[in-house]
Amino acid sequence: MNMHKIIKKVIIAGVAATIGFGTFAIEGTNTAQAATATTTVGQKVINYGKKYMGTPYKFGASTSTTRNFDCSSFMKHIFKKYGVDLPRTSVQQSKVGHAVSKANLKKGDLVFFSSGSRATGRNITHVAVYMGGGKILHTYGGPGVTISDLNSGNWKRTYIKARRVL
Repeated sequence: MNMHKIIKKVIIAGVAATIGFGTFAIEGTNTAQAATATTTVGQKVINYGKKYMGTPYKFGASTSTTRNFDCSSFMKHIFKKYGVDLPRTSVQQSKVGHAVSKANLKKGDLVFFSSGSRATGRNITHVAVYMGGGKILHTYGGPGVTISDLNSGNWKRTYIKARRVL
């Protein structure tokens, strides 16, 4: 009888351990899935765009290549991967989605500027994507695809508005 009780306890302990480890494995999987699910589409757009760091800038770049970009073809390309079909130019892009204040920017918002040789201070001539933490991902001139500080220098002076398309 003692041997029977010992075997019964071993079986119960084995079943309990199996259930416990099974629950741990399932919970671990759910935790990993939850962490992935919390990555916003805006962050995904940014992460994808960062893969093009240093890609050369070319005004009027074709939307059918990734060898070079202008600011709006770059936005069109990185947003399209996540189901957002933006118009071709920064002026057209500045009219889609809905307005958002600079104080309420979120990762993935489009930010617009009047900068460069065609700028009047009021017209849209440049677009970038907001990365969070005051940073923007965009392409222009010498650096090509790059990260800049929204709140300093040229980008602070020439900021016009922002739009949320996600």
